[in-house]
Amino acid sequence: MRITVDTNLLISATFWYGDSNKIIDMVEKKEIELVLSKDIIDEFRAVLEYDEIKEKIRKKNLEMAWTIEKIKEISTIIEPSEELKVVKDDPDDDKILECAAEAKVDFIVSKDNHLLKLQKYGIIKILNPSDFLKQLHG
Repeated sequence: MRITVDTNLLISATFWYGDSNKIIDMVEKKEIELVLSKDIIDEFRAVLEYDEIKEKIRKKNLEMAWTIEKIKEISTIIEPSEELKVVKDDPDDDKILECAAEAKVDFIVSKDNHLLKLQKYGIIKILNPSDFLKQLHG
């Protein structure tokens, strides 16, 4: 099974133990394949530079360069060939759809309301982390 996730999930998995973290653990164990694009990695890197995120990094003594490399290491990184304009309320979210469509993933797992509101893109279901884990484990 192949999935694409959004930056919200990556951030959540970095700082908290919960459903997002469980999903990344499954990727590390090669139970599911995570497909990301360079644009998603770049956005993840940029969000880690936000002041409120830097404060969390300081408090938890985290090494973010290692975190970014780890995510890249456990993911399949692709370069989408098609530019989409689907998410009118937040065009930045189109990068998630572009990656998912190019990679023909089974699910987009997101914490973003603009994406979740779509429910699916083509045959790709869009679920929050909790619903994805429920679907996976029946």
